[in-house]
Amino acid sequence: MRRKPIVLSGLLIIGILFGVAILVSRNAEADVTSLKPSRGVVWKDFLGVNAQFHFFPEATYRKQMERLRELDLQWVRIAMHWAILEPQQGRYYPPFDAATKVMAEEKLKAVGFLAGSAPFATSAPRSSPYQDSFPPKDNRLYSESLTRFIERYPEFEAWQIWNEPNLPSFWRPKEDPDAYAALLHDAVMTVRQRFPEKTLGTAGMAYFSQMPSRGMELMLKSLLAKGLASENLVVAYHPYTEYPEGNTVGKNEFLDTARFINGGLRSEGVKEIWATEWGWSSYSGPKEMQAIIGISGQADFTLRRLALMSALDYDRVFLFNLSDLDSRASVRDQSYGLLDLDGQPKPVFHALKNFLKVTGPRLEPAEPPAFAKAPKDLYSVAWTRGDGKKLLMVWSATAGKLQLDGVRQAVLHDPLRGTEQALKADGGSLVVGLKPSLQLLVWD
Repeated sequence: MRRKPIVLSGLLIIGILFGVAILVSRNAEADVTSLKPSRGVVWKDFLGVNAQFHFFPEATYRKQMERLRELDLQWVRIAMHWAILEPQQGRYYPPFDAATKVMAEEKLKAVGFLAGSAPFATSAPRSSPYQDSFPPKDNRLYSESLTRFIERYPEFEAWQIWNEPNLPSFWRPKEDPDAYAALLHDAVMTVRQRFPEKTLGTAGMAYFSQMPSRGMELMLKSLLAKGLASENLVVAYHPYTEYPEGNTVGKNEFLDTARFINGGLRSEGVKEIWATEWGWSSYSGPKEMQAIIGISGQADFTLRRLALMSALDYDRVFLFNLSDLDSRASVRDQSYGLLDLDGQPKPVFHALKNFLKVTGPRLEPAEPPAFAKAPKDLYSVAWTRGDGKKLLMVWSATAGKLQLDGVRQAVLHDPLRGTEQALKADGGSLVVGLKPSLQLLVWD
C-alpha cells in the first residue's frame, strides 16, 4: 500500500496511452470548471470502500459493518493477501472464513483481489526478504488457487487478478507488463472454465497504471495492445493524487486524465471502469510521501474528490479505507480510515454521512445554472435530487462569491460541519459565499 503521487501531465499520459496528440494549454489560474455529469448516480451502487475485516476481532468488524450501514453503502473491496490466506497449498486462514460469513449475513457485496505470492508459489530468491512481492513461479499455481477461492467464497460478487502490478514493490524485481498479461490471461481462462458468469477484473493499477522503471509508460497501453478490451473484464486503476483536483494547485490533472483515460478505454470497447482505491491519510507524521493534511484535510479532500468522480465516467469507485489499520501498515497507511481502530467515526465519516444525507440516495444530471459572477477557480457539479430539487456541489480555493441568475432562494449546506444556511436573492441574483471546501446548494 505505497501511494506516492507521480507528477505527470494527464494529457501527456493520454498521448502515450492512445497514441493521440492532444494538446490543451492551461493558465496557472484554472478556468471555471462547471460539470454536468454524463449519467445518474445511485450511491449504494456507485460508492464502495476497501476493508480488511479479517484483520480485526469479530466485535470490531461487526461495528465497522454497522457504521457502513449508517452510510447506506454495501460494496466492499476485501484485501486478500495470498501468502496469509493460503500459507500452505489447500490450507486456509480461519479468520477470513469467519469474516466472510458475517459479510454474507450483512448482505455486503464483496470484491476480492488475490495478490502477493503464497510461500509455495513465489518466484522470489530464497535470500529475498520480500517473498510475497514476487510473482508466482508458475501462473497455473495462481490460477488454480484463485479458482479454489472463488469456489470457497461464492458470495463474492467479483474478483480482481493481483494488485498494483505496475509498481516494482508489488511485482519484483521490477514491473513487467508481458508477465502480468500472461498471468491475467491464464487466470481468466482458468476461472471461466469453472465459473463463466463470475465478474473478473484487472488488478487495480496504481496512478493510472504508470510504470516507474519504464519512463512512466502505462501498463494499460501494453494490456490494450495484447487484447485487454476483448477479455470482457472490469478495468481498474487507482487515481491517487496529491490534491482532489490533481497534483498541482490550480490545475486539473486528475479531471483531465480521468476524462481522457476513461474515454479512451471506452473507445477500445471496455465496458466497466472502476477506481478500486483512492483517498487520503489523516496521519500526523513523520512525512511519508503524502503531505500531512490531518483529520480535517482528509474529510475535505475526500468530499471534493467524490464530487468530481461522481461526474466522470466511472462505473464504481472504492474509497480507501473503511478503517484505520494497525502497525502492520506503515505510519501513513495506518490512517486512511473513515473509522479509527476501535470502529469509531472520524471527521471524514461524519462529513461523508452529512454529504449523503443532503444529496439523497440518487442523483440525476442537471444543466449547470447560469452564473452571473463566479471566481475563476470555481468547481461546480450540477444535479437533480430524487425529490426534484436542484443540487449544486461547489467550492473555490479563493473562497469568492458566486452569483446565480434565476434562483430566488436556496439552502446552503456545509457537510464538513453539518450546518445549513437559508439564502435569499438580493436583487436579481442569489449570492453564495464560497469556501475552499465543498458545499451543497439546494433549491426548488
